[in-house]
Amino acid sequence: MRIVKLTAGTEKWLLARRSQRDEEAHSVAAEIVADVRKRGDSALFSWTKKLDGRNLARGGVWISQKEIRSAERRVSSDFLAAIRKAAKNVRTVAEKQLPRPWTFETEPGVRISQRISPIESIGCYIPGGRFSLVSTLVMTAVPAKVASVPRIVAVCPKPNSELLAAASVLGIEEIACIGGAQAIAALAYGTKSIPRIEKIFGPGNKYVTAAKQIVSGDCAIDLPAGPTEAIVLATEGNARWIAADLLAQAEHAKDAASFLVTTSRSLAREVQREIQWQLAELPAGMARVSTESAGAILVADSLVQACEFINRFAPEHLSIPDGSDQLLKKIRSAGTIFLGPWGAQPLGDYATGSNHVLPTGGWARKRGGLSAADFVKCISVQTITRAGFLRLASTAETLAESEGLMAHRNATRVRQ
Repeated sequence: MRIVKLTAGTEKWLLARRSQRDEEAHSVAAEIVADVRKRGDSALFSWTKKLDGRNLARGGVWISQKEIRSAERRVSSDFLAAIRKAAKNVRTVAEKQLPRPWTFETEPGVRISQRISPIESIGCYIPGGRFSLVSTLVMTAVPAKVASVPRIVAVCPKPNSELLAAASVLGIEEIACIGGAQAIAALAYGTKSIPRIEKIFGPGNKYVTAAKQIVSGDCAIDLPAGPTEAIVLATEGNARWIAADLLAQAEHAKDAASFLVTTSRSLAREVQREIQWQLAELPAGMARVSTESAGAILVADSLVQACEFINRFAPEHLSIPDGSDQLLKKIRSAGTIFLGPWGAQPLGDYATGSNHVLPTGGWARKRGGLSAADFVKCISVQTITRAGFLRLASTAETLAESEGLMAHRNATRVRQ
């Protein structure tokens, strides 16, 4: 991992490269989405065979209930215990996040209520490269269950025994063997095999993220959750732990981005050495971890400069190992923040209860991570008595006249 001085030019280059990557993915995803929307299953099957090597016409789209239930016998008891513990913590947090119904009077005779209604059907996108990301099923399905969503459809290009066992534990009955931009299009528009759903949840690669944004005019999405991003902000600390966190996030994909932002050149050199040593110690199968293509150690002139860069970059994950409340107060944009030296980022990926579906690509400047609130609709109910009407009629008439909407004014006047 290179050590680079953090300058305005460095920041501009990093942000421009991220933008260019998104544009390229958008072009590819747009072709796939348009094809699936037009040709349905024919396009879905064709793209799946081309990109994932799976023949859906021969093997079928859906995993049977028998296979889902039997998967629990093919995994270890430790795995099942881990799924149950992670799900318990995610459920506890989701229950805190869920909006509540309420009623109050804004004026005598004018009562406003909030009803909470679950989204009717959702799709959970589960990435599946070398391994299916079981944790993503937990992070999307558990809040959906808390929100009482009636229909939960999971899709994964390569569902393995662990994913199916987790689905059995969580009570997920519909799992389709599809992935990529073609799966997003199928969920958004529906095909003969795949039902059209109301909202799509879950992270994915840059093509999946682009596809979600393309279909968002027709089907709701949770948030753009693309290639992983992680920043560690530190001026001192355990270099071995910092390096391990950076490598953990770089492991997700070749286009994952991991950065140490520091004002200390000595810490920068220590972490750089640790990264090299730990890379050498990783098993051969982990050789895909790359800290050169999308990672760097950025040395800032000051903590103010470092924090302002982080706020503009708006990373998916941010670690502040020294646990400084002063630094925390300077951060305005991040998907999730790990505070203190024991906040290993993988704990948040799996088990703390905080959701790991988080905004990437700078979207953390606009919204936070996935919440149980994303699975429901807050519907306002307005109950107005005659006394309440008389209190507000003149106000409504005056404002309607100011906007030239005379039929609005009339709808009030005819009741007087």
